[in-house]
Amino acid sequence: MPPAQNPDAPPVGSGTRRRPLWQRLLAWLALGIGLLVLAFGIAGAVANEPRPHPLPSDEADQLAHALERAVNVEAWERTGAVRWSFAGKRSYLWDRSRSLVRVRSDDVEVQLRGTWGRVWRDGGEVRGRERKTILAASWAAFINDSFWLNPCAKLFDDGTTRALTALPGGARGLFVSYASGGVTPGDAYLWELPPAGRGDTPRAWKLWVSALPIGGVEVSFERYVTIATGARIATRHRIGPVTLAINDLAGAATLAQLEPGNDPFARLLGP
Repeated sequence: MPPAQNPDAPPVGSGTRRRPLWQRLLAWLALGIGLLVLAFGIAGAVANEPRPHPLPSDEADQLAHALERAVNVEAWERTGAVRWSFAGKRSYLWDRSRSLVRVRSDDVEVQLRGTWGRVWRDGGEVRGRERKTILAASWAAFINDSFWLNPCAKLFDDGTTRALTALPGGARGLFVSYASGGVTPGDAYLWELPPAGRGDTPRAWKLWVSALPIGGVEVSFERYVTIATGARIATRHRIGPVTLAINDLAGAATLAQLEPGNDPFARLLGP
């Protein structure tokens, strides 16, 4: 679930050259990752946990289905379009029914159909090698950020296994590992659910991911929001001193309901 990189901006100013956009975005990315690693490092200095290896079971699948019901995954499946921003860095419009994505960051807009797409900076289209770099970076960012948007809907993706893990205080642990998919296959997450009888809405998970040097750091799931279709999504994740927020969240059954008027992907689909 790594973030991404992006590309070039022309020089501006009276004889002063700005760094290319891809260098600026890489710098911001490095800063963001540095802050996260610092936060994880602080927590990891206290408790760097080895990755567990519990055995998959039917009971784990039943708990995963209970988690899905708690966040109304069926309503998420009926959500044809969703809009959100992630960690104050990127904003998205996702037409799930047509598998189209708009990514906006800084002065760049990217529209994607899978890994193919078009790129504009300040209204002018970007082409050539720079376009390819931006598209690859934007696709990787979307895969990461859409996973954070609703990971509860990906418990039964191809390549996943589910197992039960004991947790202190009566909490129930659901360990989900991803052997394939995304941009970092092999990652694993331990969901923490309340004790039996106190609901099935997840309140945190622990991470074992290739992007981080330590394992078992806890990330909270807070401030659940119910979008118009009925799906419930956590909009705040706290990692030690760092908070990752999902803002400007809205969803609808169709893109036309979410974004009335002209098709926002007309430029992508047109000549």
